[in-house]
Amino acid sequence: MNINESLEDVFNKFLSGSRIFLNRDVLRHDYIPESLPHRDEEIKKLGSILAPSLSNQKISNVFIYGKTGTGKTAVTKYVVSRLEKKAKSIGASITICYVNCRLAGTNYRVLAEVCNSLGLQIPFTGLAIGEVLSRLKKDLNSNHLIELIVLDEIDALIKRQEDDTLLYELTRINETLKNSWVGLIGISNDLHFKEFLDPRVLSSLSEEEVVFKPYLANELYDILLERAKKAFRPDVLSDSSLRLCAALAAGEHGDARRALDLLRVAGEIAERSGNSYITEEHVKLAQQKIENDRVTDALKSLPIHSKIVLISAYLMDELNPEGSITGDLYECYCNLCAQIAIEPLTQRRVSGLISELDIMGLLNARVVSFGRHGRTKKIRLGVYKKTLLDVLSEDATVGGLFKETPRKIKH
Repeated sequence: MNINESLEDVFNKFLSGSRIFLNRDVLRHDYIPESLPHRDEEIKKLGSILAPSLSNQKISNVFIYGKTGTGKTAVTKYVVSRLEKKAKSIGASITICYVNCRLAGTNYRVLAEVCNSLGLQIPFTGLAIGEVLSRLKKDLNSNHLIELIVLDEIDALIKRQEDDTLLYELTRINETLKNSWVGLIGISNDLHFKEFLDPRVLSSLSEEEVVFKPYLANELYDILLERAKKAFRPDVLSDSSLRLCAALAAGEHGDARRALDLLRVAGEIAERSGNSYITEEHVKLAQQKIENDRVTDALKSLPIHSKIVLISAYLMDELNPEGSITGDLYECYCNLCAQIAIEPLTQRRVSGLISELDIMGLLNARVVSFGRHGRTKKIRLGVYKKTLLDVLSEDATVGGLFKETPRKIKH
């Protein structure tokens, strides 16, 4: 059988219908189910905060935070979609704007999406931020609207822009509005995000807070069971395979996204192997595949300075296999920035990046004490050197830095 016939066979097999899936989209992150198990308290709290908007009463800004996969985005979308539906039924002028700040990428694009939600067309680029804000305020005042803005992954605005100008403007926007008002809902996976905010922004943004705790293994099992009923054909998934998915994800800080990914990928592995049911072995294979893909995706999506910090750790490993102290790593980082003509960040900010990379598992940073000489961090790579080299060497901006030799640091 030649390659064309083989490919045709693959397509025909898929078109004949899956023996595993009824609807695989049910297991994707952006699917919002009709019910969200074990999040009743958070749904009621967020609903009660937003409810006054239905009678044109200003609401408090809300800051929602918790680790990845704890249901923050799903709950927020669930609540605001029902709020929007209720507003239409009673004739309330409420507009909802959802922006993923990491995907939008810049202050300008975030503002443009907010304007577009109101039907105010903003060019892809070319205007000053102040001009876009001015147009937004003018449009709001002329239309007597309530605008609820959901800023998902709000921490990306600060980490990329190195300032909180946009957040400051948005938290103060109601001071210049007469006939309309804006409510902000910020969502973040970074529990330390607030440390980067100006106190004036923090006090305005965090008027109300909703904290999402990680799911327990039995709670993840309930979530998976609900989704599995709609995602798979009857009798293709054993209870032991479902419980293994829940247990593995619970070990990863109660991450429902990871649990859903495990279940979906396990089903896809079983389907491609020609099996008619999902086994625990398929779940274990899915775990290996997701782990490899996750590290690769995380490395590719990092900001440029974080990539340079990782390459610095890679190069310093040649000199200090036991780990490098912060000062040495920072000196290497500055040298690499000079090689590609990029202005280095301050040592304090790089120390923050190291902490973020440590949380992601890409670096291992532990505090060591030098007695009366103080404390510092001992830093080592948290991923295989080959993985880092394979992924980042393909980066057009930083790939060539692997050829650099860090100057020997003398102690």
